[in-house]
Formats: sequence, structure tokens, C-alpha cells
Amino acid sequence: MDFDIPPDIQSRLNALDDFIEREIKPLEQSDDNIRFFDHRREYARTHFEHGGVPRREWEDLLAQMRRRADAAGWLRHALPAEYGGHDASNLEMAIIREHLATKGLGLHNDLQNESSIVGNFPTVLMMRDFGTEEQRAEWMSGFLDGTGRLAFGLTEPNHGSDATYLEPTAVPDGDEWRLNGAKRFNSGLHHATHDIVFARTSGEPGSPVGITAFLVPTDAEGFSVDFFWWTFNMPTDHAEVTLHDVRVPASAVFGRVDHGLGLAQHFVQENRIRQAASSLGAGQFCISEAVAYAEQR
Repeated sequence: MDFDIPPDIQSRLNALDDFIEREIKPLEQSDDNIRFFDHRREYARTHFEHGGVPRREWEDLLAQMRRRADAAGWLRHALPAEYGGHDASNLEMAIIREHLATKGLGLHNDLQNESSIVGNFPTVLMMRDFGTEEQRAEWMSGFLDGTGRLAFGLTEPNHGSDATYLEPTAVPDGDEWRLNGAKRFNSGLHHATHDIVFARTSGEPGSPVGITAFLVPTDAEGFSVDFFWWTFNMPTDHAEVTLHDVRVPASAVFGRVDHGLGLAQHFVQENRIRQAASSLGAGQFCISEAVAYAEQR
């Protein structure tokens, strides 16, 4: 098996390194922004008095990073050309994410919040492949410029990795759907206008058929963000959510009725291989730091 990095990918890694040194490191070092990455980072990032969600200053810095990366042509690198990307393969993205993580924690790449100068855009591909023309017209531009944000509501209090056992239900009610249930670790709800809620619409528990995805406004009557779970690695954006007789129109159905599991799989498949590669890079960074310390100790 050949483990050598293909020359074209290596050239992009070199270009990324140049971009980081030229554009990202200076931003990281200015205005004491390094506080978000050194021993002060948990307190600098976390709005403890507001449920533990990310501070505005932290997210503003990430937005600056994304704007610079987008202007340089890196942020959308993995996306299709029609959305300003370069159609990067999973192999290339895995190599890039591992490479970035081996540099350690920084504004260029952060495993905690999936922030990176080479971004993941699973909702773009979900909307492209499953959305209606009207939904794509409403959402796609916002996904690309950062003004449109969807939260992701799959995990539940009693169900995690097996998404076929969903307890929330959605039933037709005239021209609408009525949703009831609960979600846990519902990521992104501190700044999302809508939540992708997966609920059972037919079938038996455990069946992959009978699950439907809905685009639910977070200000809908009966939609409650009860609190945000505090974790070992703050800040948090993982909400506990309850839905009590939440009504949404038929246009809120995302994808085909009863076939929403495919959307959930599309989302995680787009993310997980890159998260695994990032974890490998972070592990390598830790080993390298440990060896360096042992050699000088």
C-alpha cells in the first residue's frame, strides 16, 4: 500500500501552510486573541452567565477567520465548483484535516467546534441533494456566507448512536404536521433560526423507514430550548430540547416523508471521516509534544 501523499495534495498543503503564516497566525496573535487558545481558553470562549454558550467575541473571531479563508479560496475547498469549491475528494480532505490538526490547537483548526480554514458544509450537500427548489432558494446562499444556520436534532435522551429508535413523533394535522418529543445534545441551537428535527412518522421502532426530517423554526410555539448541557470541554452549544404540539407546514418537510434517515446519514458521513482524520492529527501532535518534552527534560 502506498502511503505517500500525492504531489498535487502536497502542493496544496504547502499553500495552506503559507496562508496560515501570512493571514491566520497574525490574526491569532493580535488583540490578545491568543487567550482563546492558551490556558485561558475555556474562560475566554465561554459565556458562563448565559448558559455556558460561546461568547460573542469568540464567535466573531471565528467569523473573521472564515472570511479570510473564504476570500483565499480555502473555506469552500471541499464543495462542488457550483458552490465556489474545488470538489476536493474525501482522501484530500482527510489528509488536509490531519495535517492541520498536527499543528496543534489554533485559529487554523479546532476539533472542539469543528472550526477550520478548510470547512465542512454538510448542510449544503443535504440541501442540494434533498431540498426542494424553494428550500434551496431560501437557504443555500445563507449556508455559504454564514448568515443561514441550521441546528441538528438527532440524538435523544434515551437514544444516541442508533437513530432508528426515535421517540419523537410527527403526525399530519390538516395542512400541517404536529411534532412532539425531546432531543438531547441538539447542536448549534444557540444561534440557529431553524432546527433539523428527525421524528417518526410511521413504522415500528427500529425500522429505518418511517423517519422524516423537518425544518422547524426555533421560535415556533411549543419549541423549547430547556438548557445547554455543560461538558468537559466548554463552551457548549448542545441543547436539551422539548417539542410540545409544535406545528409546521408541509413545506417544512426536508426530503421525502418516511425517508429522513438518509439525510441524517448524509450529514454524518460527510463529517465523520474528517473528524477521524483530525483526531489522528491531534494524536500525532500530542505524541510529538511528549517526545520533545522527554528529550529536553
